[in-house]
Amino acid sequence: MFKGLRESLSRTRQSVFGQIVNVLGAGEITEETWEDVEALLIQADMGVPTTLELIDRMQERVSSEGLFRTDQLVEAMKEELRGMLTDPPEFEMEKPRQLTIAMVVGVNGSGKTTTVGKLAHYYKERGKRVMMVAGDTFRAAAIDQLKIWSERAGVPIVSGEPGGDPAAIIYDGIRATRGRGYDLLLVDTAGRLHTKFNLMKEIEKIYNVARRSVHQAPHEVLLVLDATTGQNALVQARKFGEAVNVTGVVLAKLDSTAKGGMVFSIYQELGVPVRFIGTGEKIEDLAPFDPDAFVDGLFEE
Repeated sequence: MFKGLRESLSRTRQSVFGQIVNVLGAGEITEETWEDVEALLIQADMGVPTTLELIDRMQERVSSEGLFRTDQLVEAMKEELRGMLTDPPEFEMEKPRQLTIAMVVGVNGSGKTTTVGKLAHYYKERGKRVMMVAGDTFRAAAIDQLKIWSERAGVPIVSGEPGGDPAAIIYDGIRATRGRGYDLLLVDTAGRLHTKFNLMKEIEKIYNVARRSVHQAPHEVLLVLDATTGQNALVQARKFGEAVNVTGVVLAKLDSTAKGGMVFSIYQELGVPVRFIGTGEKIEDLAPFDPDAFVDGLFEE
C-alpha cells in the first residue's frame, strides 16, 4: 500500500501548520499574532509574496466577519489556502488518444528518473500500454537507472548508447511505441549536461521532435521538483518554463520535508498545477494531487 498524502505531510503539519493553529488559538488576534503566522508560513517555504497575500486575506476576513474562535480562524485559513489552488485544466495524460507523449524534465537529483518509473507503474496499473524512452544520454548511469525502473514497472524501454543524440533516441522511441501499439510514451530527459552543451537547448530539441512527430505532442511536460529544496526549486522551474511549455509539476520527496507550503508558491507564482506528489521511495509511492485532501492534511492528524 502506498504511503498516503496525509502521512507524507506529517513534517509540514507538525512543524508549521500545527504551530499556526496554536498561535491562532493563543488569545486575542493582534499584529504580533499575524507576524508569528507569517514567520511560520515562510518557514514552510510558502514564499514571501504568497505568504503576504494569505495574511492580507486573513486579516480582511477576521475584520469583516468578526472571527475570533480558533475553529473559525482555522476554517477561514483552510478556505483561503484552498482558493489559492486553482482547479487545473483537464489532464492530457488522462485523455483517450492513439498516442500520448509526456516529457519529464528536471535537474539531476530531483527524483526525475524515479518519477518516470513511478508514472509508468501508475498508468500501467490503470490499463495504459506504457513505454519509456531514456532521453538522458549524457549519463550512462541515467540510462541504467531507467532500465532498472522499467524492469520494476514491467514496462518496455527504448534506449541508445551513452553520448548519443537524445532527439534521435526520442524519435526511435516514438516509432517503436507506434509500431507496437502502445498508447503512452514517457520521455526521461537530461538534468545536467557538460559545460559545452546547453541543457535547455537539448530539451527544446526533444520537445520539437515530439511536436513534429505526433499531433499536439508533447501532450504534457511534467517538471519534477524536489520538495526538500523549497524556494530554490521555483528558480529551476522558471528556467525550464522559459525553454519548454511546462504543463504540470510532480513534487517529489514531500514526505522528507516540512516545506509543503511551496505547493502554494507553485500555483501562485508559476501558475502551473501540481499533478502528482511523491510520497515515499517505493514504486507505488506516487499520489495524484488532490487540493482538498492536501489542505485538510496540513491541519488534521
